Amino acid sequence: PKLLTLSVNGRIGETQSGIGGILYTDKNGYHSQNGAYFTYAHHLMFSRSEVDLNMLSFGLSAGFIQYRLDETTFLFDGPDPIIDGIVQNETNFNLDFGFSYHFLNFYAHGTVKNMLKNAGVNNDIEITSNLRRYLLSVGNVFSKYGSEWSYEPSILFQYKDGTKEASLDVNAKAYKNMDFGSIWGGLSYRASLDGAQYRTSSGAVASQKLQQITPILGVNYNEFMFSYNYTYQSNSVVFTNGGFHQFTLGYNFNCSPKKYACNCPAVN
Repeated sequence: PKLLTLSVNGRIGETQSGIGGILYTDKNGYHSQNGAYFTYAHHLMFSRSEVDLNMLSFGLSAGFIQYRLDETTFLFDGPDPIIDGIVQNETNFNLDFGFSYHFLNFYAHGTVKNMLKNAGVNNDIEITSNLRRYLLSVGNVFSKYGSEWSYEPSILFQYKDGTKEASLDVNAKAYKNMDFGSIWGGLSYRASLDGAQYRTSSGAVASQKLQQITPILGVNYNEFMFSYNYTYQSNSVVFTNGGFHQFTLGYNFNCSPKKYACNCPAVN
């Protein structure tokens, strides 16, 4: 699998609104996706300023996704009604909606992804067209006044509407302020709430649930941000014994001075 993303976002002047965009390309075997989304967000400030933060935010993303299936190297004997031996392409439109609430160091996020049905290049649209996903996360940043350290526990609940699957992420991060910026690290554990049965080598029937462990390390150096994380799947039946690597590079440009003393990237 290979996933590449490029995103940018910022405030519209001195208003309480922001815009952003994301481009991505995702390839896995014969299947691939290319997508482009544009996002508008608006923030409702209930406090006098960001010093005593109390804010509710809403956002809407609209974009196009191109689904691609390369059948040119498929091996089959004779005519097959579902294999054309060509590169199939289909472009669909979709919407995401989300909200966030920040109160001092506490935050809560909710998102509905893929609100519309997308058939893509799949023939069996009764199974694959519903890609809707619901996400809800809550967390808090803890720190003592004057301390260089802060800690952020959080949880994320995810539900896939089409397959009725649910999973839960438990996360913990720690930050240390430095002269040049900050260094940080964390650990995430994902567990599926739904199990699947499989047959062992001895013929017995056993069950398993998806389990993933992801450590992450990062550094903020002046206006740059770099992070690395590795995801290892620890359940019994896996496609490969290896894990998945992810590198992230960010740059803060044209930013106003931080008004809220918190490791809160969604606010600062």
